[in-house]
Amino acid sequence: MNSLFVTGTDTDVGKTVVTAALVATARAAGRDVVPMKPVQTGCIEHDGQLSAPDLDLVLRMAGLSAEERSAEEQALMCPYRFIPPCSPHLAALQAQQPISLNRIGDALKSLQAVHDAVIVEGAGGCRVPLGPTADMRDLACELDLDVVVAARPGLGTLNHTLMTVESLLRVGLTVAAVVIVQSTEDPIGIIEQDNLFTIGDRTGIAVLGPIPFISDLADPDFTPAQFKDIVTPFLNTLVT
Repeated sequence: MNSLFVTGTDTDVGKTVVTAALVATARAAGRDVVPMKPVQTGCIEHDGQLSAPDLDLVLRMAGLSAEERSAEEQALMCPYRFIPPCSPHLAALQAQQPISLNRIGDALKSLQAVHDAVIVEGAGGCRVPLGPTADMRDLACELDLDVVVAARPGLGTLNHTLMTVESLLRVGLTVAAVVIVQSTEDPIGIIEQDNLFTIGDRTGIAVLGPIPFISDLADPDFTPAQFKDIVTPFLNTLVT
């Protein structure tokens, strides 16, 4: 499989779940695939070190131990870490640490040199700013990766998803799939079913899922095997 860039129609739509699911599914198929979170805001400080919660969750759900990654590889997986839980451009401004697309690109190449593929998780939606001019869409272009879009199933997703796909296609990016993620335990009804059909019909892009809501995701007793059993049936077509 090739490396992929995961974006979303908004924040908290399931990008981390999709990233973890792609890594877990690929590794279950015998491929050496690892995650990357180029820019993490909302980091947590432990003993003078900043942990990246999204990356840590993906590693855990993929059965990869963050502690077993070298410090160098962990730095490559998440080059930019900021404490404020805000847009990357504001966090970088406050930290006086400009975000360089070239630095992220170099980190990706280093990971690709020793792994089969890398699943790169963006922050927020594809037009979230990274600095005065660049945004997440520019980063996907810089990395030259096909894009997977994470989206909600319910009301509002048609507008958000169609605009996201249009924005990505406009700059020549390839959208590999739209993956629907349930963010609540609400059942999938006629509205949600029609949303999935309409997104596929209007874009001609594969719509996968919906990945069900996983209430135990943050539970330390929830195992990578349980996660894999839930998510792998939805994403096999993306990791072949």
